Amino acid sequence: MNNSAVRIKDASVVLGGHYQALKAISVDLSPGKITGFIGPSGAGKTTLIRSIVGRQRLSGGSILIGDLPAGSAKLRSQVTYMTQEASVYSDLTVSENVTYFATMSGVSRKEIRSVTTNILKTVDMSEHGNQLVGKLSGGQKQRVSLAVALIGDPKLMVLDEPTVGLDPVLREQLWQLFHELAAKGTTLIISSHVMDEAERCDDLLLIRNGELLAHGSPKQLCEQTGSRSVEQSFLKLVGVK
Repeated sequence: MNNSAVRIKDASVVLGGHYQALKAISVDLSPGKITGFIGPSGAGKTTLIRSIVGRQRLSGGSILIGDLPAGSAKLRSQVTYMTQEASVYSDLTVSENVTYFATMSGVSRKEIRSVTTNILKTVDMSEHGNQLVGKLSGGQKQRVSLAVALIGDPKLMVLDEPTVGLDPVLREQLWQLFHELAAKGTTLIISSHVMDEAERCDDLLLIRNGELLAHGSPKQLCEQTGSRSVEQSFLKLVGVK
């Protein structure tokens, strides 16, 4: 029995026949925690995320979600993925988007209205339910994408740069929501190249050039490197003084 939410063993990805995007990464991620994938743009975070959700085939190694291989059909109702780009329809309203995706995920017609209402309330978009997504701000579109990712009470939520371009107030609100979800047992993977967000995570993977530099809580990484912040820890680990 696998007690990890995600078990990654020697995961490697070669793109274009020669570029090694991931280099034999091995790590176990704990359930009910917020794990941050931290590193600069191009570090391999998105490739690792796509591998976890089954959208990127591994060149070597394996990834298990619970006891199932990443990408398994049985995981579709348990794992949600929020991409960097808004993954909703601009020509539908906010409510129509949530209703459509809820229907596609198997929510019954009887429950659709209450599910849509509750999810929009969770992401603070109730007042915008009748607005076309195409006319929303970037931050509002992010919240609609997050609403879609919340459908079905997933066990694992994988969020790629979910707070990019958001104002500080909205970022704070989303992080409060992430911690509430984790407290209820949801496992979250959140990628970011913004180091101050790392301090908000329970667990961190520091990634650079497709390699796992370090894994631990923010406090552990700071103690390991004798640093005051995760950003300083990262810089020391990559050899920048």
